[in-house]
Amino acid sequence: MKAVLDACVIYPTVLREILMGCAAAGLFEPVLSDRILREWTRATAKLGPVAQAMAEGEAVLLRAAFPRAIVREQPNIETRLALPDANDVHVLAIAIAGHADCIVTFNAQDFPRHLLAEEGLERRDPDGFLWELWSHHPGEVGRVVEHVHATACRLSGQEITLKSLLKRAQLNRLSKALLADHSGRT
Repeated sequence: MKAVLDACVIYPTVLREILMGCAAAGLFEPVLSDRILREWTRATAKLGPVAQAMAEGEAVLLRAAFPRAIVREQPNIETRLALPDANDVHVLAIAIAGHADCIVTFNAQDFPRHLLAEEGLERRDPDGFLWELWSHHPGEVGRVVEHVHATACRLSGQEITLKSLLKRAQLNRLSKALLADHSGRT
């Protein structure tokens, strides 16, 4: 499965790390563009210049780790498309050019399902997308989430519950599945 990751789902660190960890595990192929990555790094500017510089460095690492994921901008495709927010047309054009199956975004309003369906695409919220990956590959997704959780605890210098970490990432359905799976194994 190929999935375009909208800038709004790669901006939150925990969510980005889980998504890219699942991609690195081979559970899906990410589709990105330089413009999507620029939107993400620009969004971090509100956190200060250090945060933006870190995001720009992470974007370089993403490009290196997933070179096939980067699709060139497609102005020729963009001209024939229309979405409620014209600033999102480039995301749909990248999805078409990259032969994606879906666009993973929080932005449901600006990616109407019927318009995406006309292009053979689905809109997926990140929680549902990751829950579906977990339902087919529970061990792999569980390992990715455990790694991200351990890293978050290490970097923060304190214990963070998995439930609160995933709640902040707006991954409630995935959280319930992982916690139920974990309690079933103990």
